[in-house]
Amino acid sequence: MKSRCFWVDESEIYINYHDNEWGKPVYDDKILFEFLILETFQAGVSWKTILNKRENFRKAFDDFDYQKIANYSDKKYQELLQDAGIIRNKLKIKSAITNAQLFMDIQQEFGSFSKFIWSYVGGKPIVNKFQSRKQVPVTTLISDKISKDLKKRGFKFTGSTIMYAFMQAVGLVNDHTINCFKYSK
Repeated sequence: MKSRCFWVDESEIYINYHDNEWGKPVYDDKILFEFLILETFQAGVSWKTILNKRENFRKAFDDFDYQKIANYSDKKYQELLQDAGIIRNKLKIKSAITNAQLFMDIQQEFGSFSKFIWSYVGGKPIVNKFQSRKQVPVTTLISDKISKDLKKRGFKFTGSTIMYAFMQAVGLVNDHTINCFKYSK
């Protein structure tokens, strides 16, 4: 049996996510936006809930196409509020639309969201050497900086804790614990 990070339980969805996605460096703006949306909706609920609803989110939010989402009408917003397959939180749905617009502003300014976000870590993942759950932070100085910058630009649901979870998900930091089989990769 493979040794995995402390947060992975026996569920197939967690195992697949951990083994194939979590902590793997992402440079594609479309995937970065997907994780930004999923992380913002995760606030206050479990990540497993988000993973279980991920395909529903993909369908409801036009395959995470930020250009489409940025132009959602009030009618589309109302449809999303009625969609039982996603988390129907008015503020989070509105934030997805606003954040899509601001995401494209960053692309205009920096050439891509990827260039912008990866600049915080010098273009390569920070590799931590955590041995236990207690050592893994929920925020860092870098997640604080990203959060402040995004909030200054008008982004919603991008607090430091959410941004650190985003950093872990998209591989800006490698927080696989040293006992995990993914650590050395």
